[in-house]
Amino acid sequence: MGLLAWEVIGVIDTDGDCAEWTFPEEPGAVRAARAAVRDQLRGWRLDSLADLAALLVSELVTNALRHATGPVGVRLVRPAELGDTLLVEVSDPLPDPPHERVPRPDEERGRGLQLVAGSSRRWGTRPGDTGKTVWFELAVPG
Repeated sequence: MGLLAWEVIGVIDTDGDCAEWTFPEEPGAVRAARAAVRDQLRGWRLDSLADLAALLVSELVTNALRHATGPVGVRLVRPAELGDTLLVEVSDPLPDPPHERVPRPDEERGRGLQLVAGSSRRWGTRPGDTGKTVWFELAVPG
């Protein structure tokens, strides 16, 4: 599957290496996003973060595909000069911010934001001109 060049919604200039992808609104997008994140983090020698980052990205991409219409952007920013935080962003065209909720025990959905909140150093959302970005930070092991 070819990836399209697309500006991630609400991008903030940052220092450090950056990798960005756009995934079309189709069922294989979650799998493709997971694979891209894992491959990039292994290439950056951040193997210890690859599985967790891929899991959290897959949750956010799934949410974006479920609630928004259009492509989903994923962006990784590796800290400059061996910083201690990896920034991960998932953008979609829906301007409404996601809402964390407590699902009932028998519900199969609704745990993605809880997982992001509980697994990341910090997380949040920010509006863009044509949608929103959900971001989270992971601690880079020293």
